Amino acid sequence: MSALPYAELNLGGAVGDDPEAVRVNRARAAATLGLDPDTVVWMNQVHGREVVVVDAPWGARPVPDADAVVTTRPGLALAVLTADCTPVLLADPEAGIVAAAHAGRPGMVAGVVPATVRAMVELGADPGRITARTGPAVCGRCYEVPEAMRADVAAVEPAAHAVTSWGTPAVDVVAGVHAQLARLGVLDRVQSPVCTLESADHFSYRRDRTTGRLAGYVWLD
Repeated sequence: MSALPYAELNLGGAVGDDPEAVRVNRARAAATLGLDPDTVVWMNQVHGREVVVVDAPWGARPVPDADAVVTTRPGLALAVLTADCTPVLLADPEAGIVAAAHAGRPGMVAGVVPATVRAMVELGADPGRITARTGPAVCGRCYEVPEAMRADVAAVEPAAHAVTSWGTPAVDVVAGVHAQLARLGVLDRVQSPVCTLESADHFSYRRDRTTGRLAGYVWLD
């Protein structure tokens, strides 16, 4: 188990936490989900739009720079780390395809979610069958940004234009992601009601700066 400020179940391996604590935490999380920790696929997330199709754990291979992973292999769990960014889990069970994407503000603007859906479609998925779930993330009422940044984001994705609860410019990444999914024909979408910045039970980089990472997992049975 991680010690403060990463307590208590940090799953991020690049935030300054003890690597052994992270390994134990990841094993505990996998066991809770009924997964073998050695079959979980992680990413080196870089706030871009690179999508990697995987059919096996990385093993001794370097973990690639990517912000989305897609697989058709049953039992291979895909994981996405967040601490305010939007985790996006996607599945077309009929086609046997799942994906996990990391959509922060830069990734949402770059189009990581549309790129992920396109990768799924190339493998045989149908947007109309895809289910999408977005996990806990900072909400538009809390994600304050400079006016110029909001304008730049809204020029790419108007749905992301937001105002904080105290009346200043903001960005709503979750709304932007869902708008992108809707335009792609993904209709079965559910959004977590949790704002990471407001919730004491969730890691939040914007709130605490030095903090852990939570993870979203998706896999085919």
